[in-house]
Amino acid sequence: MRSYAACCGPLLGRDRTASTAEELMRSRYTAFATGDDAYLLRTWHPRTRPTRVDLDPGTRWTGLTVLRTESGGPGDEDGVVEFVARWTEPSGPAGRGRGELHEVSRFARRAGRWLYVDGDHG
Repeated sequence: MRSYAACCGPLLGRDRTASTAEELMRSRYTAFATGDDAYLLRTWHPRTRPTRVDLDPGTRWTGLTVLRTESGGPGDEDGVVEFVARWTEPSGPAGRGRGELHEVSRFARRAGRWLYVDGDHG
């Protein structure tokens, strides 16, 4: 596992842009985990971007597994990344709720920048 500074920190800090769709997807997971809604909006395709992102501060993202990628490399214009992201959240006095988000995400590169387009939840 790469450190935040080596992986996603430079992307979220605007020091550089993602070179692949998978790299953008991993940085967006990090943005969810750190509560960086501005980064999520900045990396969302304008055609599908919502006006705002409402992140739940009680949700704790606990892991990410990339299942597959299709295209999405430095020479591509489109790509697909399938992943599972795990989370926990408060569920009352009895403990914490747990869950997984399984998504097949679509990405497009526009003006040299990878952007999240949309995804299907499985």
